[in-house]
Amino acid sequence: MAEHTYRVLVRGRFTDLTPDQRASLLGRLEGFDFLRDAGFSEEGALTYDEKLDFFSYRVILSAAEKADEAGLRRASTALDALGVDFKGLKAKVTDMDEMKVNRPKRLG
Repeated sequence: MAEHTYRVLVRGRFTDLTPDQRASLLGRLEGFDFLRDAGFSEEGALTYDEKLDFFSYRVILSAAEKADEAGLRRASTALDALGVDFKGLKAKVTDMDEMKVNRPKRLG
């Protein structure tokens, strides 16, 4: 199977955050620019708001298959590095190589 480029969006929910974990996560929000820092990238981007309830992780992967599983692993690794608990991870995968591009029609 040929290798494709995928955008993987993983969503989940924080659970059982301690006051120290909440403070650490809120501290990471300072200076965070959603438009600049939250896009899909090969490094991956974890986003959440000050409610600290739900989060999303966006990553671009090149793989032959099972991009959803790879995205879930990458999100889990990023969350484990922060030392927080989470639940309900779900991945949505878009194959960028199979996307149809609608080009604007020429006028006149």
